[in-house]
Amino acid sequence: MNSIDIPNVLTVELRNKLSSLAVATITHQLQGRGIQNAYMNGLRPLLPGQRLVGRARTLRYVALREDRLPEFSAGQNAQRSIVEAVNDGDVIVIEARDLPDAGTVGDIYAMRAYHLGAVGIITDGALRDTEAIAELGRPVYHRASHGATWGRRHMPFSYDEPITCAGVFVEPGDIIVGDVDGAVVIPHAIAEEIATAAQEQEHRETFAIERVRAGESPRGLFPLSEERRLDYEAWSQQQR
Repeated sequence: MNSIDIPNVLTVELRNKLSSLAVATITHQLQGRGIQNAYMNGLRPLLPGQRLVGRARTLRYVALREDRLPEFSAGQNAQRSIVEAVNDGDVIVIEARDLPDAGTVGDIYAMRAYHLGAVGIITDGALRDTEAIAELGRPVYHRASHGATWGRRHMPFSYDEPITCAGVFVEPGDIIVGDVDGAVVIPHAIAEEIATAAQEQEHRETFAIERVRAGESPRGLFPLSEERRLDYEAWSQQQR
C-alpha cells in the first residue's frame, strides 16, 4: 500500500476530542456497535501517565525460516521501510505473533521513527533496548522485553498492510488511542462518530459521579434512565 492511499481522518479537532477520552469509554462505544474485539489484549504502557492518539502504520513479522531469512532481512526490508515511511502523527503497530522472546524494535529505529514524526509504537512482541527506548519519553505499548534481535524468531515481511496485533485486526489509517489501561483500535471510517458518542458518554458519567459522590445510589444514574434524564439535562445546561 502506498502511503498516499492510507486514510488520514485524524484532523486536529478529532485528535483533540480523542486526547481527552478514556480507552475504556471508547471500547464501550465500539462494543455497542458490535465491534467486540478492538482492545489490544495484554499490552502494557512502557511509561506511566502517558496518552497516545495517532494513525496506524503497520509492520508484519512472520515466523523465522532460516533459508528465507537472508531474503527478508537484507537491504531496505519491511522494518526499515516502515520506519522511513512514517509521517507526523503516525503510530507504528507491529504484528509479532504475540511472542515475548525476541525483540521487534530497538532504540535506534525507535529514535528514527520519532524523529520523522511518529507519536508512538505498539508491538505485541518484545522491545529490545527497553531502557534506552524509555529514555526517549514517547508512548510505547508492548508485551515484553527481550535482549535478542528479531532474527531469533521473526522475519520482517510486509508493511502498510492489514495485520493482527494483540488479537486485533488493524488496517493502515485506523486510529489508535492509548492510556494507562492499554490501547484500542478505532476503525477509521467511524472514528468521528465514536469520538462524539464517547464524549457524550463521559459527560453523562460525570453527572453520575457527582450524584453518587453526593450520596445517591447509582441506580438510574449509571446507566442514565429516562426518569433521571430531565435532571441530567438541567445539570448539563448549568455546565454550559
